[in-house]
Amino acid sequence: MILFALVAFSFALAPIAGWLGGRSSPLVAAIPALLFAGFAAMLPAFGGPGELGETHRWIPSLGIEASLRLDGLSLLFALLISGIGTAVFLYASSYLKGYERLARFYVVLTLFMGSMIGAVLADDLVLLVVFWELTSLTSFLLIGFSPEEAASRRSAQQGFLVTVAGGLAMLAGVILLGNVAGTYSISGIVERGEMVAAHPLAPAIVALIAAGAFAKSAQAPLHSWLANAMVAPTPVSAFLHSATMVKLGVYLLARLSPVFEGSALWVTLLTGFGAATMLVGAVLALRATDLKRVLAYSTIVSLGTLVLLIGIPGETSSMAVVTFLIVHALYKACLFLVAGIVDHETGTRDSSALGGLRHTMPVTAAVALLGALSMAGLPPFIGFAAKELVYETSLTASASWLVVGVALIANAVMVVVAGIVAIRCFTGDMTSTPRTPHDPDAAMLGGPIVLALLGVVFGVAPWLVGANLILPAASAIAGEPVDYTLSLWHGFTPMLALSLATFILGIAVFRRWDGVRAALGRIRQIDEWGPDRFYDRIMDGLQSLARRQTRLIQSGSLRGYVGYTLSVTAIAITASFLLRGGVALPSFTEILQPDLALVVLLAVSALAVTGARNFVSGIAAAGMVGFTVALVFLFQGAPDLAFTQFSVEALAIVILLAIVGRLPFRERDYRTRRERLRDGIIAAGTGLTATLVLLSVLAQPFDGRLSDFFREASVPEAHGRNLVNVIIVDFRALDTLGEITVLALAAIAAAAVISGLRRATKGTRP
Repeated sequence: MILFALVAFSFALAPIAGWLGGRSSPLVAAIPALLFAGFAAMLPAFGGPGELGETHRWIPSLGIEASLRLDGLSLLFALLISGIGTAVFLYASSYLKGYERLARFYVVLTLFMGSMIGAVLADDLVLLVVFWELTSLTSFLLIGFSPEEAASRRSAQQGFLVTVAGGLAMLAGVILLGNVAGTYSISGIVERGEMVAAHPLAPAIVALIAAGAFAKSAQAPLHSWLANAMVAPTPVSAFLHSATMVKLGVYLLARLSPVFEGSALWVTLLTGFGAATMLVGAVLALRATDLKRVLAYSTIVSLGTLVLLIGIPGETSSMAVVTFLIVHALYKACLFLVAGIVDHETGTRDSSALGGLRHTMPVTAAVALLGALSMAGLPPFIGFAAKELVYETSLTASASWLVVGVALIANAVMVVVAGIVAIRCFTGDMTSTPRTPHDPDAAMLGGPIVLALLGVVFGVAPWLVGANLILPAASAIAGEPVDYTLSLWHGFTPMLALSLATFILGIAVFRRWDGVRAALGRIRQIDEWGPDRFYDRIMDGLQSLARRQTRLIQSGSLRGYVGYTLSVTAIAITASFLLRGGVALPSFTEILQPDLALVVLLAVSALAVTGARNFVSGIAAAGMVGFTVALVFLFQGAPDLAFTQFSVEALAIVILLAIVGRLPFRERDYRTRRERLRDGIIAAGTGLTATLVLLSVLAQPFDGRLSDFFREASVPEAHGRNLVNVIIVDFRALDTLGEITVLALAAIAAAAVISGLRRATKGTRP
């Protein structure tokens, strides 16, 4: 129960986080710290080849269980989520001090963290989907932290719609995958990987799951929502980009990699979209000046790199994925928090207007430099080892020259971004800023300092994370034990030459960044035809379609609403019957001979209703239909039902005529001939559909099991001999109670309306 307890604990502590966070207490960081300590305590036992699993009953009729599993990969993600969460919670206690709605913010942030932990621990795909959508919901609330601002509302809506739409596609893929594999357990699916990969539905499964993962992990062209999410407060940006929601798609792809890595479609989709995302993110990062947006676009580059690496089979790619995951989480969280410090202390995030901050913010400058050097992939930082693994994996790809070229460009842009954050803002002459800058307090600096130092420590001593954290996670991705020794120095290799080329190219572009940025900024097509503008066009089109649809359907006519409802119902049922071959006709001789006169009378009465010229004649004709139906009941051996129908029809006619007599409904039918013809066609079509259904039912052999049960059980179980009464009162008691409740509510509403009308018109009558 330990895994279930940890997940439940992460959700249960949300109210406490709201109480502490609402008071800007640094103790709020103890909540993720406790979770981190819990997962860290499992590192010796489950960081190696071992794993821990728990299964709880959930939906056994569908073969769905609430299964949780902790292995190397899920433990790595849980440590990153809770560890970086600790830094973010501590940072936010100072950064957001004095903000409104702080208690709500910390509650949602805690639920967001709990949803992420639940997602990475879930071994059942359906349970993973539940937590997956919870992250979309909570991130929507976090991105929309300032709902009074239009940009905040738009970005929250965009992120929610894109990720949830992808989640729906993924859900379809999950259902197909579960049906093909015979289980929704991820570990069970991996064990049956060859059978699943060879199934004819495998391409559809790959496409649907990839669509969901790409939307979540901001792959081009679905990347715009992630950059726009920067309207959220910096703690949200740091948490969102470094270790949490945007990595969920990568996590799912890594989990299913052992199953589909031999599929050409899988390799093509992941390497193709991954490479395209790297290039798109690189171009957009070079165009931006806002520190958070620059870092956001670099995150898109990193996510594309991870997806591309997963698409390349082999042990080396698994090592590259895991190492890059750790490196990116450390330096990206660090630099986002630094960007927030710069904004908080200077009042601006515009990198083109910043410079010389090292003079007034020396500690922040040192932290930014350490994080940036790890991002640039320079030794002795662990980022250097990750970059070499990326190049080593790229050299094994099918089109290695193309993959290596894309990786070279992307990594060079990482050097440029690192220079923008650490050199452009902190070196040179001091520029004037809206506020007088200075280093913040320990709560804001503590997290970035630890994250920056870990990048150095893990680089100098890679064995600290190699054997107990990286190798088990890489083995989980590869589906088999991985034997690899992580180190900084591998000798004079092609990877070292590529690293040197990366640094040279990055420095060259950084020195000319102003010109490059201006040149890219002049390409207006990027803004005018980019996915962000396309999203706006889609939303505008949906609103235009909704307006047209509203004008067409919401006419204010009750007759029109009834007509639309009956028409759609009749067309849908008839089409289903015809397309699925459900039409069957019984012997008309047996049906019509005894009651032919009643059939004719019913038809004449129905025609009289449609031809009625006013309400009075229409009510009388409708009553004739009801009385004829009662005769059918009588001749078919149901006298009690027949007399009930006689009573109901008689009362209905009397009451309706009494009402019509007091209302101005005695004039002739105001409808035109065309409208009467339309209504007659709708009525006839609906009647024919009902007739088709009933005839098809009568054509089937009679199944008397239900009636036999009622007949046998009415006396011993319900103590009644009137079958109709017993069925209504006992066997369908809740159904009958519901019908009575609906009628009672309708009567109360009608009485209230009539009473209101009487009060409104009381003083106006002569």
